[in-house]
Amino acid sequence: GTTIEKFLISHKIEKIKELIIYDKLSLTEITWKLNFSSVAHLSNQFKKNTGLTPSHFKKLKSKRQRSVEEILYE
Repeated sequence: GTTIEKFLISHKIEKIKELIIYDKLSLTEITWKLNFSSVAHLSNQFKKNTGLTPSHFKKLKSKRQRSVEEILYE
């Protein structure tokens, strides 16, 4: 019950999340790699679909990683 456009955007958002988590590419590089017209367009699509900006998502990932490390090394 979804359009092809929404499916493709959703797939791209999941790929963006993956690339942000692996932290190997900048947002500009991710924008280019996934064929978005600009970082602003990528950010708008990401926020529309997740409720978070890419930078906020990245910060949450960093906090979660620190929390796991604190638990493991207590």
